[in-house]
Amino acid sequence: MEQQRRMKTVQQKFRMKGFTLTLDALKAAVAFIYQSSLDPIDALESLLASTDDHPSLKSNMLDKTTVETIIAEVKGLDDHTQGRRVLQVVDAFNIPKICFDPARKILYTQPGNFPLHGEAQAKASFYRERFLLLQQRILKDKYFAKPAFEGHVSSQFGSCEITPLQSLVGCTGNRWVMGVILQVEDGRFHLEDMSAVVPVDISEAKITAGFFTENSVVLAEGELLVNGVFKVYTMGFPPLERRQTSLRSAAGLSLLAGPPLTMEEFVRLEKLEKQAVNDMFVVLSDVWLDSEETMGKLEEVLDGYESMEVVPSLFVLLGNFCSYPCNLASHDFAELREQFSRLGSLIASHPRIKDGSQFLLVPGPGDPGPSNVLPRPALPKYFTKEVLKHVPNAIFGSNPCRIRFYAQDLVVFREDLQYRMRRSCICTPSEEETNDPFEHLVVTMLHQNHLCPLPLTTQPINWSFDHALSLYPTPDTIILGDRAAQNVIAYMGVTCFNPGSFANDGTFIAYRPATREVEVSAV
Repeated sequence: MEQQRRMKTVQQKFRMKGFTLTLDALKAAVAFIYQSSLDPIDALESLLASTDDHPSLKSNMLDKTTVETIIAEVKGLDDHTQGRRVLQVVDAFNIPKICFDPARKILYTQPGNFPLHGEAQAKASFYRERFLLLQQRILKDKYFAKPAFEGHVSSQFGSCEITPLQSLVGCTGNRWVMGVILQVEDGRFHLEDMSAVVPVDISEAKITAGFFTENSVVLAEGELLVNGVFKVYTMGFPPLERRQTSLRSAAGLSLLAGPPLTMEEFVRLEKLEKQAVNDMFVVLSDVWLDSEETMGKLEEVLDGYESMEVVPSLFVLLGNFCSYPCNLASHDFAELREQFSRLGSLIASHPRIKDGSQFLLVPGPGDPGPSNVLPRPALPKYFTKEVLKHVPNAIFGSNPCRIRFYAQDLVVFREDLQYRMRRSCICTPSEEETNDPFEHLVVTMLHQNHLCPLPLTTQPINWSFDHALSLYPTPDTIILGDRAAQNVIAYMGVTCFNPGSFANDGTFIAYRPATREVEVSAV
């Protein structure tokens, strides 16, 4: 009876991951799980994790031979290699698309492969989906929910229930509205929601922290004047939703590549994450391979970590990888290829780091690749294979990309956003709460649910993959490579940091994910 119970439990766990085991395969799996030196729960999770990303799987039906191969690999992994398996880098083009259904009021993932060149409908669609994801956040906020009873007052200022723009006609007094700011003509702004477009006057509006640009989704309090213009008195971004709240709303959905995590798996991963106190991520931005000074500083950094008792788990190297923009008219690609080979040789000359650390390389806006459209794919293989000759475990991510470390979700993005957001502001940022541009940027990204809420005329975005820049659910950590000065901010449970320009200032960041500690460093 006990054996049957175990077999049933294991089969159910594999089915939740989308796999079915034959009888012989199931017996082999049960024997490994309950007879190995590992705790049965840990042994089962290790087997499931190995099955998820096993390269030889061609079917969801697993036979005895396949399961025995996976078991042998799990048994052969030492403790450090097992630690690596909990670190997963997810490409922007593989991130599931989360949408909100306003009729059923549920979140869902849109299936299918998205075309690289979307049709015209895709442009309207991603604006609508951005708005709806923010709107569903508002629907759950107690300050903006519709009063349960007539005469109920939600705050000392009265009800903050959101009024659709098309319902403003005939309304008197102050109203709260939600919409996207548009500039239809020079100097004339409009507010648009799913129902209507209304001209607005924001000249005397009191604003909150953040960069207000075109295409921003805002909450505004004001009244409709007799000339049809909505006079705004107060304007801010939609309130931020805590990560745990978002995860409860998206329960059962695949948030990153692969099947969704069950609550049991999530709790177990959180426990293991807190125990991984020795894990460290070293983040460097603007690693100019064509600069002798920069390569000298990089060698100094690697020498320092090579001598440490425990080497970092991950080095994140962000572009640009050249001191000036790489394009066909201005650069010799054969020379840049040699410089990547030199980077691989430098890493390989530090044996403890080469064997004990992983390297993630993310392209910058000036690196070789397609035009300056987000998201950007990983560096071309013409360059990356030179690094792989020396560092076989190097990872080449898109820009942006995601890192899953146990239960923690980290976003890696390389873009000079502070300068561009400040230039695109339609009103002077408020200094009442903060005068730090980086904090204004972090507030904007998190409250807008988006890494780059700029107009398409300022920053082109691939219509079909706009969801890859979404910040819903709210991540645990945002790594934002920017040429601006090094900075660290913890905002409503989210750790955000900019490592600064390594080439210009020699600055970088050492991050300990288990404790969320950020060590500001420089050479």
